[in-house]
Amino acid sequence: MESTEQVIERGHLLTEQVNPNSHNLDELTALDMVALFNQEDAQAIAAVAAARSALAEAIERTAVALRQGGRLFYVGAGTSGRLGVLDAAECPPTFCTPPELVQGIIAGGAGALVRSSEDLEDRAEDGMEAIAHRQITALDVVVGISAGGTTPFVQGALRAARQRGATTVMMACVPAEQVPCEVDIDIRLLVGPEIIAGSTRLKAGTATKLALNILSTGVMVKLGKVYGNRMVDVAVTNKKLHDRALRMLQDLTDLNREAAAFLLEKSGRRVKLALLMHWTGVDAETGDRLLAEHHGNLRQAVRIYGAGGSELGPR
Repeated sequence: MESTEQVIERGHLLTEQVNPNSHNLDELTALDMVALFNQEDAQAIAAVAAARSALAEAIERTAVALRQGGRLFYVGAGTSGRLGVLDAAECPPTFCTPPELVQGIIAGGAGALVRSSEDLEDRAEDGMEAIAHRQITALDVVVGISAGGTTPFVQGALRAARQRGATTVMMACVPAEQVPCEVDIDIRLLVGPEIIAGSTRLKAGTATKLALNILSTGVMVKLGKVYGNRMVDVAVTNKKLHDRALRMLQDLTDLNREAAAFLLEKSGRRVKLALLMHWTGVDAETGDRLLAEHHGNLRQAVRIYGAGGSELGPR
């Protein structure tokens, strides 16, 4: 058992402070409680907006790293770790990326996703070991996620990643002056005290989820995984996604559903390739080569191919 002397005082942290707006939370009606949550949650949107420059830098640098063969890692514990794993897990079905491209690392491993293992966040050496186990290199990007900024598991991982030359990013909900961190990009999502003091699965978690959505989606857009605002690299793995793929082809080509289905099958159920084939008239093999030459960027491949003639595809 830890003695009182061994427990670090954290009451000064923004995430641990008491919110004066919810001092009578246990006396509110359900309707008033919902209104209060809604009012407080608005601060998550404002916090992300205030961090937009750091988020934009993280998008740019991560896109460059991944284009050069690097990987993106999220590291966290508890709620922060679960949010990182969730964002990583959603990249393959949304953008047809290989599972190893974006990975989530959570203190306690897979079991911590469904059962609380918060005590494991205190082991900085485990965070360092996780980085070594995944053979992080200078090509990779490591995002440490910690609402209060003090999680030893995350700090250890960031320290180890930095030693290996990786690009490091901190995502926390406390001011840098409260918890400084030596990283390349410092993202601070300052949502203020929680409705229930210290319960960072609330506003802090919401702001973190928003920021991770922006980061991963922004990177994928930069990597050519999106055409306009369509997820043209979608993995057609179920009926819903099959329907979405067909509707994308219909909308972007003016083909009827039957013709779109035929085109989709000719492309091996790859929407991006199907569009390139339709707009340029090339076969699947040539289309694959064109996309590879342009790093998977459909718009660029179409423009370059059609540079000698009329513009191909929608603007």
